[in-house]
Amino acid sequence: MAANSNRRTSALTQGLLYTIIVIAILAMINFFANRYNKSYDSTSAKKFTLSDQTIKIAKNLQQPLTITYWDQPTKFKAAGDLLDRYKNLSPKIDVQFMDADKKRTMAIAAGVKNLGTIFVDYGGKHQEAKSVTEEEVTGAIVRAMKGGERLACFVLGSGEHSIDDTGRSGYSNAKDLLEKNNYKTRTLKMLEKTEIPKDCTIVTVAGPKRDYIQPEVDALKAYVEGGGHAVFMLDPPLKFAKDETDENAALIAVLASWGVTVEKDLVLDTSGVGQIFGLGPEFPLVTSYESHAIVSTMKETPTGFPIARSLDVKNGDHTTVEKLFSTTDNSFATMNLASPEIKQSPTDKKGPLVLGAAGTYNSSGDAKGRFVVIGSSGWCMNGFLRFNGNRDLFLNIYNWESSDEDLISIRPKEPEDRRLNMNARQVSMVFYATVILIPMFIILAGVSVWWKRRAS
Repeated sequence: MAANSNRRTSALTQGLLYTIIVIAILAMINFFANRYNKSYDSTSAKKFTLSDQTIKIAKNLQQPLTITYWDQPTKFKAAGDLLDRYKNLSPKIDVQFMDADKKRTMAIAAGVKNLGTIFVDYGGKHQEAKSVTEEEVTGAIVRAMKGGERLACFVLGSGEHSIDDTGRSGYSNAKDLLEKNNYKTRTLKMLEKTEIPKDCTIVTVAGPKRDYIQPEVDALKAYVEGGGHAVFMLDPPLKFAKDETDENAALIAVLASWGVTVEKDLVLDTSGVGQIFGLGPEFPLVTSYESHAIVSTMKETPTGFPIARSLDVKNGDHTTVEKLFSTTDNSFATMNLASPEIKQSPTDKKGPLVLGAAGTYNSSGDAKGRFVVIGSSGWCMNGFLRFNGNRDLFLNIYNWESSDEDLISIRPKEPEDRRLNMNARQVSMVFYATVILIPMFIILAGVSVWWKRRAS
């Protein structure tokens, strides 16, 4: 009797011990799961992985950062799928979910006007993200981190692309992109007043059709050589178009004195890769980048430059100039700008050809001028800005120009369009296969089984 009692006591003790061990293990697993929330993104486009830029910014935080999401509790989980990824990047990031209905007075005090509002607070600065997307949240973080105002000025008056033009050839998307990333924008009509305001952080010359008068050229030259930062995007001077592009010899002479010779040619791509995107040889693709800060993060990210001219790059007397990117070997530059016919000749320059360069002007003062020259202005038009890496390159250029190298990276990706496109023949094949062949096969298989059973 005593032996049975001892065995029952021993079994009860062991069972209790095992139960305690299992509960302890589950508690530890739950603790570490909450503290170290890790996940694996198996999607082909890494849809659920934050971008390199977001990760880079999170690692460089110097102070605590708070992301506050105001909505109804039923919406918290959907927003948390994104916001919790931010929290997992750094112990300095805190994410709070606030019930906008139950805490109405607090919501009013915080400035909440609509459900789904996201605020970012960092170092005493308060910014709002307009939607629950990585682009908006990271943009709000950037705006909160960066002090001072950055003003991007675009020269207008000689046929340049306008930042207010919403058409295919306009720059309104480029303007929106800059303003989302803490820039303000303004147009400069230099024909009316040939001087550059001192508050312009960056001045952009975007594809002028007409020659600049000498006072305009002198103002741009003095601006960069005095420590200013500028972007020059110049198209080939085609002579067969109804609206011809002038050569802008005075401006090109200034760029040549800085070490960037803008060639009088048209670059064409014969690789056929552009056909994949429904484009012709006048749209040279770039997949080869140098080590400059603007493009160092863009390896294997293709960009495209419609109607482009090549550059020759070398250091000037007061400048240090570097190549940014070049075309493929399957490209050439024709100097026949009077005919739309694409025909290669022995005198054409063969690829790879440089399409972009960046330089620094070493002035006598402390401030050093910065300039970027691109042999095309069409690559950041509304119709082409979202082509693969064009948007990343555009922002990288402006961040380098405004001395924000820490923000240079690949930006948050927009949702990928993965629709299935089929021609009429493929649609017919799918129809006959799913509506006729597969059902017929199932019916025949059933009849075959029935017949075998009947025969047996």
